[in-house]
Amino acid sequence: MDGRQEVERMSKKLDKMVTKKKTDGALELLRELKNIQMTLETLQSTRVGMSVNAVRKLSSDQEVQILAKGLIKSWKKLLHGDRKKDGSPVRTSSKDSGSSEKSKVSVESPASPIIPTQMASFPPTAVTSDGVRSKSRELLVAALQTDGDHLNMDIDCNQLATHIEEEIFREFQSTDIKYKTRLRSRISNLKDQKNPELRRNVLCGNITPQRIARMTAEEMASAELKQMREALTKESIRQHQLSKVGGTETDMFTCNKCQGKSCTYTQVQTRSADEPMTTFVLCNTCGNRWKFY
Repeated sequence: MDGRQEVERMSKKLDKMVTKKKTDGALELLRELKNIQMTLETLQSTRVGMSVNAVRKLSSDQEVQILAKGLIKSWKKLLHGDRKKDGSPVRTSSKDSGSSEKSKVSVESPASPIIPTQMASFPPTAVTSDGVRSKSRELLVAALQTDGDHLNMDIDCNQLATHIEEEIFREFQSTDIKYKTRLRSRISNLKDQKNPELRRNVLCGNITPQRIARMTAEEMASAELKQMREALTKESIRQHQLSKVGGTETDMFTCNKCQGKSCTYTQVQTRSADEPMTTFVLCNTCGNRWKFY
């Protein structure tokens, strides 16, 4: 396992601690991270910094907080250019005011920081005098600032929120109910404490304003919720296939095998709530089954 994979492994462990709201073992992981020499590429690709910051805020252990802050501080220096041009492991200067030549100490950090960055500046957007649009931007800013991750990433949430709102408005060309519904769903998901990854991915640029403006509810959902939906869908389909009990008999459908009209149908919500239900049909004559949306 190479250095990046090792950092990624530790980052996932820290994320699980945050999800379960239990930080037992965090101190050992942070010590391991401290002993890993960091490169900018590993820092940005693993995004371990955000994981460390989340553990720091959750833990009540002072030693964990101090160690996490130290790692984040070292990684910020790396992001701001305190590294060799050839991409070798990070080095930071020791504080020695009595010497003109500062000794180099290797930064014992492991993977990506709390600060994968969206360094590229956005193109300018039009200032709006529309009250609805202005309020929408304010609400987006508040959602993006949930948990304070934007501070560690040095992200301008006002600018980012403006671009997200601009993309949504560009699609609908008005502030009608469709515009407001789209805005509300973005704000709700970005504020979701159980889904910090979505907000962090938007902040660090992994998800662009164009993409977050058009993502479906399924795409924005947390990994936990996606798994739950998948399990419920499979269970609903399984129950339908095992028995037709509770189905409704009808002659509205024609079987494409025997051309019979004696059928039983059941409807199941297999997709998001704003999508049509899936209708499962059973031919009572020959047993043929089919479905449609």
